[in-house]
Amino acid sequence: MQRFIKSAIIALCLLLLTTVAKSQSYAGIEPDTLRMKLDSVEHVFLRKNLMLLAQRYNIDAQNALVAQAKLFPNPNLNFGTTLYQSVTKQFFPIGKDGEISVGLSQVIMLAGKHNKQVQMAQTNAALSEYQFYDLLRTLKHTLRTDFFNIHFLLQSAKVYDTEIAALQQVTNAFAQQNGKGYISEKEVIRVKAQLYNLQSEYNDFKSQINDVQSELRVLLQMSNVFVVPDVDSNTLNQLNPMKYPLAAIIDSAYVTRPDLKIAKLNTDLSAQNYKLQKAMAVPDLTVQLGYDQQGSYINNLTTLGFGIDLPFLNRNQGNIKSAKALIKYNQATFDATRAGIDEQIYNALKKAMDDDKLLKSRDASFETDFTRLQGEVLKNYQVRNISLLDFLDFYDSYKQNSLQINSIKFNRVSAFEDLNFYTGVDYFKN
Repeated sequence: MQRFIKSAIIALCLLLLTTVAKSQSYAGIEPDTLRMKLDSVEHVFLRKNLMLLAQRYNIDAQNALVAQAKLFPNPNLNFGTTLYQSVTKQFFPIGKDGEISVGLSQVIMLAGKHNKQVQMAQTNAALSEYQFYDLLRTLKHTLRTDFFNIHFLLQSAKVYDTEIAALQQVTNAFAQQNGKGYISEKEVIRVKAQLYNLQSEYNDFKSQINDVQSELRVLLQMSNVFVVPDVDSNTLNQLNPMKYPLAAIIDSAYVTRPDLKIAKLNTDLSAQNYKLQKAMAVPDLTVQLGYDQQGSYINNLTTLGFGIDLPFLNRNQGNIKSAKALIKYNQATFDATRAGIDEQIYNALKKAMDDDKLLKSRDASFETDFTRLQGEVLKNYQVRNISLLDFLDFYDSYKQNSLQINSIKFNRVSAFEDLNFYTGVDYFKN
């Protein structure tokens, strides 16, 4: 008997140690739950996102290059003297026994090269700013879409919580009646199979939520948190895809889309580069001022001269031809970007209208009635007023309907976010 008690105590201790070890191993993994509104999420994103921070540094770098392009070439000073005078046997002789020569030269850029280089630097600086805005637009679209995706996924997760809890309640009741002959073994197995199937689906569903949460945490640069979106459903329900005319939205996109401005600036930049390459075919002029103490035909000779390359062999032909071809390439890219805007906005608006119509065509009381009947069905099954088949069929229909309605709601909100993304303006405030 004592040996049995000792074994039992050892087993209990091992169980406690295992439980403590598991709790400690998961202590650093379980994230902190953080309930956030959309404006708070966007504020954190703008302040902490590293990709945006990197692009801001790029803007500073391009602005510095504008200042550099405005600078003119430095003058060149050269100086020469005698190292060793063999007659007087002196090192670095000065005066009448020595020789000093001094030269000063300055490159003068012709054909407006300096101004053209400044213009290109300014265009590159503007380009970096619009690249920042385009990156902001893209990341913000991902952020907002993930935010609403998590919200509706969590709403769907509640359905699994409810159904799993109900089936767990039934299986617990079966366990209490085990062996009394009230419930057939086939019925018990069928309910447990449904419970295990739901638990497996729920586990996959939680993995999907965690994947979206991971992407959101990367955007926010926040680790070990679980963001629970605080969404105003009334604001979402009031979204109207017909609030703005299609032509007005498209015209706005032509003016505000950063990627379209980038395409336009690339076209301008290639035209500026073409002008610069043509100017590079004109050689620069070098003005020279010289002084020679006694190494020329007269003492203390002062000279003024100039130098220029003769453009016989290299007239920058290849760079000019390449720059001309890049103008056509960038112009075609701009035209393609502009042409795609119409279709993108039209398709997004049609999708928003279809999803909005689908959601509003459903009976508003249907979802409420389904939820209200859920508890009644469970009670009726427990007192055997309905069959197992009817009970499981109702719960499966409830699950499918709830998942479908949340999917429709998310698709509708996502379509409005797409419209904001494609227009470059937050027309539809969520």
